[in-house]
Amino acid sequence: MRLQQLLSISLLALATAVSAATVKDREGAVRDEKAKLENDTRWNWNDIDGGFRLAKTTGKPLLVVLRCVPCMSCAGIDASVLQEPELVPLLDQFVCVRIINANALDLSRFQFDYDLSFSAIMFNGDGTIYGRYGSWLHQKDPLNKTTASFKKALTAAVAIHQGYPANKTALTGKQGGPTPYQTPVEFPTLAAKYQSKLDWDGKVMQSCVHCHMVGDAFRAHYRSQNKPVPVEWVYPQPSIETLGITLATDDIAKVDAVAADSPAAKAGVQTGDVFASINSQPLVSIADVSWILHRSPDSGSLPAMIQRDGKEIALNLELPAGWRLKSDIGKRAGTWPMRAMAFGGMKMDDIEDTERGTLGLSKDQMALRIFHVGQYGEHAKAKQAGFLKDDILVEVGDLKQRITESAIIGHLLQEHLPGEQLPAVVLRGGKRVELKLPQQ
Repeated sequence: MRLQQLLSISLLALATAVSAATVKDREGAVRDEKAKLENDTRWNWNDIDGGFRLAKTTGKPLLVVLRCVPCMSCAGIDASVLQEPELVPLLDQFVCVRIINANALDLSRFQFDYDLSFSAIMFNGDGTIYGRYGSWLHQKDPLNKTTASFKKALTAAVAIHQGYPANKTALTGKQGGPTPYQTPVEFPTLAAKYQSKLDWDGKVMQSCVHCHMVGDAFRAHYRSQNKPVPVEWVYPQPSIETLGITLATDDIAKVDAVAADSPAAKAGVQTGDVFASINSQPLVSIADVSWILHRSPDSGSLPAMIQRDGKEIALNLELPAGWRLKSDIGKRAGTWPMRAMAFGGMKMDDIEDTERGTLGLSKDQMALRIFHVGQYGEHAKAKQAGFLKDDILVEVGDLKQRITESAIIGHLLQEHLPGEQLPAVVLRGGKRVELKLPQQ
């Protein structure tokens, strides 16, 4: 096996292990959290309604932190938020609520990146959302304790609160949209197993709806109705990197880099620019930017206001058709159920140009090496259909051109429905093998 392939497999295993890592005693961690924080003087523990009432009576903004306690991802920043002395003056300006399960979340209010294990939303007491916070930097590195971006998000939210309600119109786009069910446990895929409250008298862990399950439930909702999965649910909360912008991870929305010939470069965005607003929405964090993109059209234009050299400059970010398909969703927890829907439970990656030459494959044709084939339940359908680890997928349905795993997931979930058997071709030992790829 080639060294490059070995490294790829090792990195895949490491990434999977990190994203799935949990504390050894998950049940104990949740119960210990309850014991420590349910009577805490700062944190209203698992009491959203009480938090809103207190925000109304005190006139303070409301900070709701959502945390998956057993998950190792974001453990560093979570510990800092609970313990860092420098955060105290900022937190004192908020009514603080800590939520450790998604069972009873009001989905009209709590719309955020469900694949993150630490998120925060800043509200007015009347329910108006000021902004969202969530960090993939901390998600990928559980030891990262830095809170620079979190502090700036809180500071920005306080400034928005001080201008409320005169600025309420500018906050319209930050509010959630309609949902098929009010709470997660009303979705049919979750209703049979979960209740609105945790089972503290039994097995707490088994009674907990994790945030990523909410995103899974949305996708299953459309799939169960024999409908295409909406593109925004295949590529939720997309990064602005899809438009060619890299934002600094320690700031609100400061441009670190602009890719050449990208939509951002064509719009005139420069390194060092700071986005003050996008689509007329004030920003408190990178998560706010992703929210705007999540609710943006499949093509069109987004007005933006940037700060450069002490001046404010208006520009327009053009959204080219198919811009979401450039999102890399490979490491999202919610992608695994989609792999079952689209691939019958396989994980695959595009073969790089250097290896394509040795295999006699062109640079513009589909060539996805299968690194993992599921063994159980709905993730075993590809195995049952004859697909094997190390097969190279070169054709599926009407697709033959080069495509990433993320992009092909979106194509299949929008263009094909459960029950279809798509003709597929794999290379196995240099020979073409024709198979049927099941859609679920």
